Amino acid sequence: MHLFDSHCHLDDPAYADDLGGVLDRAQAAGVRRMMTIGVTLETSHRAVALAKARPGLFASVGVHPHDAQACSESVLEALASLAKDPAVRAWGEIGLDFNRMYSPRDSQEKWFVHQLEAASELGLPLIFHERDSNGRFLELLRTCPPPAGAAVVHCFSGSRSELTRYLDLGCYIGITGILTLKERGEPLRRLAVEIPAEQLVVETDAPYLAPEPERRRQRRNEPAFVRSVLLKLADVRRADPLALAQQVYANTCRLYRLENDEKDTHGHPARL
Repeated sequence: MHLFDSHCHLDDPAYADDLGGVLDRAQAAGVRRMMTIGVTLETSHRAVALAKARPGLFASVGVHPHDAQACSESVLEALASLAKDPAVRAWGEIGLDFNRMYSPRDSQEKWFVHQLEAASELGLPLIFHERDSNGRFLELLRTCPPPAGAAVVHCFSGSRSELTRYLDLGCYIGITGILTLKERGEPLRRLAVEIPAEQLVVETDAPYLAPEPERRRQRRNEPAFVRSVLLKLADVRRADPLALAQQVYANTCRLYRLENDEKDTHGHPARL
């Protein structure tokens, strides 16, 4: 079973002491590729450094809505320059988060739009974060919509109407370990069966959102656990796990503009 963790944060301090072991466990679980995500200029630099050092690992750059108030034109210029590295395959995680409001609404909206424009100029696919924006995210997205197949809605947990609009835009839908949780995951399990197979990707959001059964043993998530997400998704959809894994792996390679073969774009065998 070949797996692609489409969204994780491997630069997080939670991995400072055992990143090598984390990657070894991912390989043992069949995780051949991972996307490590930038959420600030600093973390984007760290993500790119990790991706350049590890075959099978790729990076995104961007400013998360939580950090929007620290964004600036100079930050975007630095991110755009960093994004020219071949290890960078996406722009994100960007969007709106009106739940925690770590950054003011006007800052979130301003820099979300500017990042949409920056990614469009560079031709990079997008990684979206949306929480409690009450339709504002989709309103702003229409100002600079990505081409079909050039964006993923990270950690989807929205409504049926939101899902329909994302699918109509041609977005991929990122499924996390929330799917495996008995109560919290019930709404997502109902909607997961309605997502076309060609628009599904799986992710951990590690070190956050550990799935069952792993969360019974440890709170820290890691890329190896994306296997549990895939297996639960197959169970919910009553699909063959190997066939679904093959489809989802191909989807993720297509999203991030990667060849779906035995080698990654750095010319190394597709292993960790």
